[in-house]
Amino acid sequence: MTRDLVLDAITGEHDSDQVRVRTLDGEVAEILFRSDLPAYVAEREAEPDGVRWIWDDTPAWYPHLLAAGVRVKRCHDLRLAHVILSMALWTAESELATTPSPWHGWGGLAALEVHTTASMTAALNPTVADDTLFDLAPDAPDPGGIRADAEPRDCLTEWNAQTAAIAAASGMGSASQRLQFLVAAESSGALAAAELSFDGLPFRRDLHEQTLESMLGPRPRAGQRPRLLEERAIAIRAALGAPTLNPDSPPHLLRELRRNGLDVASTSKWELASQEHPVIEPLLEYKSLARLASANGWNWMDAWVREGRFRSDYVPAGVITGRWSSRGGGALSLPKVIRGAVRSDEDWRLVVVDAAQLEPRILAAMAGDSAMLAAGARGDLYQGLVDAGVVDTRAHAKVAMLGALYGSTSGQSGLLVPRLARAYPRAIGHVDAAARVGEAGGVVHTWLGRTSPRPSADWRETQAAASGPEAGAAEESRARSRAREWGRFTRNFVVQGTAAEWALAWMGGVRRDLAALGSSSSTDPSEHPRLAFFLHDELVVHTPKGLVDGVVEILRESSRQASRLLFGEQMADLVPLDVVVAQSYAEVDATPEEELGEDGPPRN
Repeated sequence: MTRDLVLDAITGEHDSDQVRVRTLDGEVAEILFRSDLPAYVAEREAEPDGVRWIWDDTPAWYPHLLAAGVRVKRCHDLRLAHVILSMALWTAESELATTPSPWHGWGGLAALEVHTTASMTAALNPTVADDTLFDLAPDAPDPGGIRADAEPRDCLTEWNAQTAAIAAASGMGSASQRLQFLVAAESSGALAAAELSFDGLPFRRDLHEQTLESMLGPRPRAGQRPRLLEERAIAIRAALGAPTLNPDSPPHLLRELRRNGLDVASTSKWELASQEHPVIEPLLEYKSLARLASANGWNWMDAWVREGRFRSDYVPAGVITGRWSSRGGGALSLPKVIRGAVRSDEDWRLVVVDAAQLEPRILAAMAGDSAMLAAGARGDLYQGLVDAGVVDTRAHAKVAMLGALYGSTSGQSGLLVPRLARAYPRAIGHVDAAARVGEAGGVVHTWLGRTSPRPSADWRETQAAASGPEAGAAEESRARSRAREWGRFTRNFVVQGTAAEWALAWMGGVRRDLAALGSSSSTDPSEHPRLAFFLHDELVVHTPKGLVDGVVEILRESSRQASRLLFGEQMADLVPLDVVVAQSYAEVDATPEEELGEDGPPRN
């Protein structure tokens, strides 16, 4: 049976020289100098039944162990679990959620981003909200806002509070089990994130430098534009008759465009592309090259590529839906132009796998929509919609589904979504119901119980003003608009959040079984297959080429297992996988959103 050990610093501070190991009954098992911790953890990990480490924050402990060559199989991340349980509808009455605690403000709600996957939908132009639309309450806890007089964060006390909250979870009959699974998956994801950053993605600096030089010219001095980018800037100034124009300044550029007769509301590439003027071609080229230089240029390489690996800083549950974000490096965006530099080591391969149409399939499973499940049973869900006569083309299927997921009511989506609703009333009804809850100011939850935040005080004031005795048409219109906006957020929250839970379960299984495969094939850890990259519904594994078949089977079986764990045995084949084995990431087709520039098309 797995043993639980609580790990914390003697003084409550992570830079303390001494650490304490306790059992769940509070007995001190060991007091160690921090330098001795890796050896101690390695010994415990070698025990037949293994150990689950209970600690406050995986990034504070695990990188030190990884640097010493020690990996752990299981942990319970108290910080991540606290954020989930303190917000969860099913634990709202628990002592953990209702009692002020030094854990409430630490790395909690205010540190998370609230946004939709607008970049994904932009390629198909549904009506979606801007990333900054869904504001959090101004009184949300400050991630650094621990009172000076607060008690230190005690890991064992917090563990007991969390287990009590989960045990008493109310709501669905399986609420406790679902929340327990969620916090376990979240903690496993925290371990995976640290390992992904430590192991990195194979990256050839020399190849990327060749790409940069071919597209931008030689590396410029600090503060200067690359030569080929400056040539575009000169062409822009000449076309606009503006010799002092800084094309990096949107207000300055917009003013000069209008002075030259261009009726544009912004400098968006999507708006510019519809205009006719000699400046358009060099300006669009400039915007693309400028993005390359800033997002993936020489400075980016200096910061994030070390020892032949791209090492980004992943943030598990950095988005309020449970999706990951990153603290820099663009881990969640590797555009096509740089993928040629992502190459496997000699005698190794990249196994790139994508969970096909994950969010629509998750929606069908959550809603129990047998017709929609049947449409996706043969592999391509979008083509299944066409074959069922719901829409005319696969492109229309994409537009319709994204419109349903993000609440689009105008344009092409507005015409196609009603057809989906007639064909799949349970699925579309599920997200419609979530939207109505959001419009009324309520909360929704994912399949495993992650719960959405309530709208801000400003949002509530807007709604109240619309029902006041002196409310006019303007107040009512603004309130309706804000209500619909929040409804779009809750509509997507239930699907995107549950898809993130599925992805965590999938990645957790892959991580566990890759470790076993590597141990069985080689005693040298450097020869083990490793997770190298993760992007919402895509995994990249870097593996010795002799283990490729085993890795592919692990990826497929872990997908089936994730579906079983969330939805039952009958859903084992819910999510088919697209698998590519390659030496270069450039051999894998980029998705439409990865082809986009810095801004998406207009959103109506």
